[in-house]
Amino acid sequence: MTNIILVAVLALGCIGFVAAAILYVCSRKFAVKEDPRLAQVSAVLPQANCGGCGFPGCGGLADALVKAADAGSIEGLSCPVGGKEVMERVADLLGMAVANTEPKVAVVRCNGSCENRPKTAVYSGLRTCSAMHACGAGETLCGFGCLGCGDCVKACAFGAITINEETGVAEVDEEKCTSCGACVKACPRQLIELRKKGIKGRRVYVACANKDKGPAAMKACKAACIGCGKCEKECPFGAITLSNNLSYIDDSKCRLCRKCEKVCPTKSIVAVNFPAPKVEPKEQEA
Repeated sequence: MTNIILVAVLALGCIGFVAAAILYVCSRKFAVKEDPRLAQVSAVLPQANCGGCGFPGCGGLADALVKAADAGSIEGLSCPVGGKEVMERVADLLGMAVANTEPKVAVVRCNGSCENRPKTAVYSGLRTCSAMHACGAGETLCGFGCLGCGDCVKACAFGAITINEETGVAEVDEEKCTSCGACVKACPRQLIELRKKGIKGRRVYVACANKDKGPAAMKACKAACIGCGKCEKECPFGAITLSNNLSYIDDSKCRLCRKCEKVCPTKSIVAVNFPAPKVEPKEQEA
């Protein structure tokens, strides 16, 4: 009986030893070596995991940056949350040069306040922008404007967006905005876009996305773009194009002259962070 137990123990011991040897050989042969730079780059990134870079989290961006560095350039890759400072640190780690990119900020292309775009119906369904949009125009005649349910607010991890209670339109706090693009993806009407922040935060854009013809657009909202084309003709830099009854200002061509703003009959063109116009002495006396 003792011999049988001894043989069994020895057999199990031999099997365990052989299995351990096989596992050791396999672990050595098929081991995946992780580039130490991955952990270094990942540690520099803000770990917001917002997806604004186009990759699944900061780990995905770190992997892409290391591979791009091995290929010779990290141009085209960036972390919108960390901005230039973070990308410079990453570039130093990888021995690369980083391109100078202008900071961007989210803008809401809608000026349809309650005054400009009065309510014509009452919506009693699920209170989300996506649900209301799926049901039609919402509570106003404009099927392109901000629905004010706050899908973008919920999507923003940085508290940079709020719904103005007086206007019912989403507003962006440019000091908090990291240009991650989460709000852009959350808006079912594609009203939010990332634009160049501009020198001293100054920028000019069309705060409307209504593609209806002029009379229908004006019926829906007093501040709607009517596609008259005056701004396009006035712009000396070719920064404005008119398509589908809607004007659009290309921020890469715009020189912030604001001539377009002055000729817009509906005031749908918005100029942000410009100093107030100087008042002439005669006007002050009056």
